[in-house]
Amino acid sequence: MATLPVYRWRLAPDGYATRRQLRALGLRPGGQGVAAQLERPRRRRGPLVAYLYRIDLAKPVRPMSDAKRVALDAAMSARRTCPNCRTNVGYCIPRSLGMCVTCSDLDTESAA
Repeated sequence: MATLPVYRWRLAPDGYATRRQLRALGLRPGGQGVAAQLERPRRRRGPLVAYLYRIDLAKPVRPMSDAKRVALDAAMSARRTCPNCRTNVGYCIPRSLGMCVTCSDLDTESAA
């Protein structure tokens, strides 16, 4: 197994990009393996690592199908609907609360 080339933070040569950078360019890795590694040193822990892919081997992002768009809209609507008051609150319900902030505030006031 060959070792990956490792570059320091902000010193990677042109032609490489992270997944997020590829996505900003409208590309995806397209089945290629990791081509290089980027490391950012930290003081108290191990370095932060980012994997790099070759831009010339990247493929265009697949367009979203209508069925996938409908499913994604339904999932996001479910995350925004409070199970207590059944209203779409316009933000994703925190999993730590399990309900909208208004219902959570009313619940903590009644418990006190």
